[in-house]
Amino acid sequence: MTFGPSHQLNIPLDLDRGIDALGLRVTEAQQHQLLGYMDLIQKWNKVYNLTALRNPQEILTHHVLDSLSVISPLLRHLEQKKGSVEPEVSLLDVGSGGGLPGVVIAICCPFVRVTCVDTVSKKAAFIQQVAASLKLANLQGVHARVESLSGPFDVVCSRAFASLPDFVNWSLGALAQGGVWMAMKGKTPEDEMAGLPSSTEVFHVEQLKVPSLDADRCVVWMKKSATLSAAASST
Repeated sequence: MTFGPSHQLNIPLDLDRGIDALGLRVTEAQQHQLLGYMDLIQKWNKVYNLTALRNPQEILTHHVLDSLSVISPLLRHLEQKKGSVEPEVSLLDVGSGGGLPGVVIAICCPFVRVTCVDTVSKKAAFIQQVAASLKLANLQGVHARVESLSGPFDVVCSRAFASLPDFVNWSLGALAQGGVWMAMKGKTPEDEMAGLPSSTEVFHVEQLKVPSLDADRCVVWMKKSATLSAAASST
């Protein structure tokens, strides 16, 4: 593909530094895909209204590096859950918009089958465009309401999508038995966590540090409560 603004200036170097600061192992080919993704965001932003950010440096820091910050926590969870760093995993990114963090996860974790769902048809179409342009066979965009999806998905994630209670209630039917919710948030959402239904339990809140971004970030890990899981198993 033709290189755009993300391959110019200091963006590639800043991306490389950010990846190093996060302790990630990202191949050169994957870094080119991340830069290509940024180019696609900038190319199609006016048509698809993907983000209010226009500056490549801000897109890198606030979107790409922010999404990259969840890769290590995700890999740790999968290794603990599946007993392997690279299991076959299905992940649903709810309210994905321009594909954050879904596209970044698909690039960095090719063994994860990523579905990005959004109620805006143009944004789902953009994800399909990204999958085709970057040759990401493990990525697809779906135009639908998450309530209509049955899955099952091993991981259901979101980034600045909705309140935790709404997120889990809307996506409950898509979560696999034994699956987890992974919600990326700013400050630890104590009020939202307190408002979760009894069918859901938080089992871990992990603080994230995004390189070059001075802002609170965390990921809230949730699962179906033991009572609900037992009821599902008996049916």
